[in-house]
Amino acid sequence: VDPRNDTLSAMPMTMSHAVGPAEPELLDITLGGLLAWAAATAPDRIALIHGTPDRTARRQWTYAELYAESLRTAHALLHRFQPGERVAVWAPSSPEWIIFEFGAAMAGLVLVTVNPGFREHEVEYVLSQSRAAGVAVATEYRGNPMLATIEAVQPRCQEMREVIRFDQWSAFLDSGTGSPQPLPSVDTNDAVMIQYTSGTTGFPKGALLHHRGLVNNGAHTLDRIGVRDGAIGVTTMPLFHTGGSAMCVLGAVSKRATQVLVESFDAALVMELIETYRCDSISTVPTMLVAMLEHPNFASADLSSLQVLSCGASTVPASLVTTIRERIGATVTILFGQTECSPVATATLPTDSVTDISTTIGTPMPHVEVRIADPVSGDTVPVGTVGELCTRGYHVMHRYFENPDATAAAIDAEGWLHTGDLCSMDDRGYCTIAGRLKDMIIRGGENIYPREVEELLFAHPTVGEVAVVGLPDEKWGEEVAAFVRAASGEQIDKHQLIAYVRQHLAPYKAPRHWFAIDAFPLTGSGKIQKYKLREMLADGHAIEL
Repeated sequence: VDPRNDTLSAMPMTMSHAVGPAEPELLDITLGGLLAWAAATAPDRIALIHGTPDRTARRQWTYAELYAESLRTAHALLHRFQPGERVAVWAPSSPEWIIFEFGAAMAGLVLVTVNPGFREHEVEYVLSQSRAAGVAVATEYRGNPMLATIEAVQPRCQEMREVIRFDQWSAFLDSGTGSPQPLPSVDTNDAVMIQYTSGTTGFPKGALLHHRGLVNNGAHTLDRIGVRDGAIGVTTMPLFHTGGSAMCVLGAVSKRATQVLVESFDAALVMELIETYRCDSISTVPTMLVAMLEHPNFASADLSSLQVLSCGASTVPASLVTTIRERIGATVTILFGQTECSPVATATLPTDSVTDISTTIGTPMPHVEVRIADPVSGDTVPVGTVGELCTRGYHVMHRYFENPDATAAAIDAEGWLHTGDLCSMDDRGYCTIAGRLKDMIIRGGENIYPREVEELLFAHPTVGEVAVVGLPDEKWGEEVAAFVRAASGEQIDKHQLIAYVRQHLAPYKAPRHWFAIDAFPLTGSGKIQKYKLREMLADGHAIEL
């Protein structure tokens, strides 16, 4: 089946409304059912490898072992919680995190994922807002005193009654043995996770996600990017995010693949794991790719086994796509979505041209509708017109947990999720990102889309990373500002970049303000937090070139 579907293939479109293919079929299966299927059909296949920097400390699980330990986890949880209750996990990525994910799902619980970088007030907000009855927590992470923080906030979280310590994992598993309760009946439409949104524009909201959305989205995403059954992949995406716990973890199980899990991204470690385990697939974000390509070990690393590379969080410039193809030899697929979409809504194909891969976010995923709507009227716009990307289908969240106003603002009466992303669609159904609706810059009545300026600047050899934002201006309403990180071994020359932009874009789109930055503030999924760049300006922590 043509991923653009028969309708899109038969004739050019005139309106920006596309429907993904009807195959593969939607699975009617839960997270626990998916793992049980993999364990029954490939019990001895290696499911999970803990990719620690210390090779002697690396552990692994077969699918039979992973299922058995997840089952023990479910029984241990049922001694503490009732089906339907919410249980949080606050820890860095680890095999036990994944086992806890499956165990909670099998016990009929709703897993609340918490960013391990959060500090006390952020953790307290998530635990209180989600009304979590318990939390599984690591002792500490990168100097963050996680267990001590939980002990401090627990009295202020009214429904919090249980703390499960990952450093006492064996004792926790043993607590469910003896006369285990039968597992509850779990429906595919039941809620299974609350994932808090990335927070690129402010404080996060809790997206209530369901088994059906997460399982199918993970499976279909790996189908789209070309991952084979029994593949070996590196899981670099953080597990507290849908890119990790849904797309990577559930996608891998749907392919009965081997996951090599890293606690957090480290370019040298990831390259060593690819070489050691002959990994053939990896999911990343652009910042990870840049870090690998700029690392001194890159030239000597044997990455020849890598065949499939997918990239989310933002589009990838043509120069980077070409570099990956030439220097690594892997196909590149662009994924687009958000937490509320479980998470992928559109994707390119591995066989797409460099132009389509670098300038678009592809076509709708199977069983997914996408349309581009006028931000004011809500009407579907003609092809080629910029508007807000809306999506509808099995993949959309139930709602924002206990936040009806935010839910009503995000999902309309016809079931369309309004993503807040500005896009256009061509007559083939391919979508192109123009930026965030909130990030669009209006200068003197002219609409400026930061993505267009960022794409151009990224192609300049002196630029390693870039983010463009709008700043208030008395005369023009807003002015364009660029935050730039120099490429390795390069220096930023503002005047050179101004001339470069004006050579390729209308003068009003050229940034008037330029700021050098050593590292961008990122969400856990690798997206640049533009609101924090504005905060840096307000606090006087950004120096203009």
